[in-house]
Amino acid sequence: MTSAKTLQISRRHLLGAAAATLAASQLGGLGAGTARAQGRAAGAGFGPLKQVAAGRLSVGYAEAGPADGPVVILLHGWPYDIHSFTEVTPLLAAAGYRVIVPYLAGYGTTRFRSDTTVRNGQQSAIAADIVALMDALGIAQAAIAGYDWGARTADIIAALWPERCRSLVSVSGYLIGTQQGNRMPLPPKAELQWWYQFYFATERGRDGYAKNRYDFNRLIWQLASPQWKFSDAVYDRSAAAFDNPDHVDIVIHNYRWRLGLADGERQYDALERRLAASPVITVPTITMEGDANGAPHPDPAAYAKKFTGRYQHRLITGGIGHNMPQEAPRAFAQAVLDVDRG
Repeated sequence: MTSAKTLQISRRHLLGAAAATLAASQLGGLGAGTARAQGRAAGAGFGPLKQVAAGRLSVGYAEAGPADGPVVILLHGWPYDIHSFTEVTPLLAAAGYRVIVPYLAGYGTTRFRSDTTVRNGQQSAIAADIVALMDALGIAQAAIAGYDWGARTADIIAALWPERCRSLVSVSGYLIGTQQGNRMPLPPKAELQWWYQFYFATERGRDGYAKNRYDFNRLIWQLASPQWKFSDAVYDRSAAAFDNPDHVDIVIHNYRWRLGLADGERQYDALERRLAASPVITVPTITMEGDANGAPHPDPAAYAKKFTGRYQHRLITGGIGHNMPQEAPRAFAQAVLDVDRG
């Protein structure tokens, strides 16, 4: 295993007076004119979304960059959506990448292809969805990057299908879990951070989330990123994704499955047995953490040894919370470029 190296990066350094020059030199060696165009594009939203049948889902996704470029897949978490990557995407596209940003099951325009399919939110099912998406798009291998549920999904693909994952960026590191491990009680302060998981374990919690998901998820944004002053427009753009008809079912099943309160599907049992062994991740990896992450997250020292290939951890300072790619898009994009280009 290579020795873990931790790099501390300040948001002020990335976004200060020298940011344009820094971006031009770091983000793929882009010229000043390209960097200015890239900066303007970074403020725009995605164009028309695409839709593709992939396994159990019809997946809605954004795509940018050259069709023949190396592929990077960006994975969002809960309760967020693809707009976490609105500024990351043009940075990577300008560097020559074909960027794919899918809605996970239960979000946005992604839909189940059959009414009879179980609305299963367990970790291996979500990872299998992304592998099915890669198959549907003819993508043999990709750089994969994500945070929250997206980081867990990326970790699982890197661990179980390393031949499909060229490199990995994972916010908060190694997030693969097991039902057995989740039965272990945590210290009271740590349990408090998981209050919503226990709320979702009740029918009152399910009904409350279904009724109040807009305000509920805004509260999670505020708690998880206490120093991020996002606008109503920024939140509303993502909140539209929670109107998906399967959203509540997927979220509730995900958290109940973690605690062993809901069954998974037998077709995923073999994958979960492999994940229960806490497999190491061998692909080149950069893990990241914000200095103001208010969501539950492990200490980097606790997971460093799970990455046995080329590895680095980066702490992003300047009040960065849980939604790393939206709060520090240049730092996130830079990590994708650095780990993938070696």
